[in-house]
Amino acid sequence: MSDTPAVSIKRLSKSFGDIEVLRDIDLSVNKGEVVSVLGSSGSGKSTMLRCINWLEVPDRGTIHIAGKRIGVNEGAGRPMNNKELAGMRARTGMVFQGFNLWPHLTVLQNVMEAPVYVKGMHKEEARAIAEALLEKVGMSDKQGAYPFTLSGGQKQRVSIARALAMSPEVILFDEPTSALDPERVGEVLTVMKNLSSEGYTMIVVTHEMEFARAVSDQVVFLEKGIIIEKSAPATFFNNPQTERVRKFLEISA
Repeated sequence: MSDTPAVSIKRLSKSFGDIEVLRDIDLSVNKGEVVSVLGSSGSGKSTMLRCINWLEVPDRGTIHIAGKRIGVNEGAGRPMNNKELAGMRARTGMVFQGFNLWPHLTVLQNVMEAPVYVKGMHKEEARAIAEALLEKVGMSDKQGAYPFTLSGGQKQRVSIARALAMSPEVILFDEPTSALDPERVGEVLTVMKNLSSEGYTMIVVTHEMEFARAVSDQVVFLEKGIIIEKSAPATFFNNPQTERVRKFLEISA
């Protein structure tokens, strides 16, 4: 395992108007680790993910992806321009709650799009990668379909393949199963479990307790924008250190 963390967050803080959403978040994620982020609605979980790839600009703090700081060109001493930010964002794959597939593109085109237009990859190479990734997530038979014809679980599996197509340093999952019908949740969690066993680095905002228990290397609990507990899953679920987490687990059981 590399000495350089896949993701390093130090003193990350973010407010919207007078509301402080994140305060002094510190988190280090090693290559190949899975970190599950838990907490009640409004605790700052999704905002933290969006700050990692600079979809939200933090008020203070630093974020490094595989040793390189995002948002600031440290050599030039200035904020990153759009091209530099695009290059850094390519290091983070994002899987959204609402899928965010391009409706006018087929499944195959959705997965090919970023490697071709962001990385400049030749279309034949991008197609081969996309086909392999769609097979990995069990969507080979839907390559020519458009998103409106797919179930929620199928859309999310395509979203995962699209994130993988950029060979990211880390994949960020923002409540990937919360918009799914209950019978579709399992198919997405199975794909995510397979990715974890293959050594992908993942930060997962989730309400799926059994997934967090089974797959995570670390479990992080946010409350009002602060990390109040961070531990291995065995400790987190069997011997929580705070009364707040104990109550959360009782309600979630």
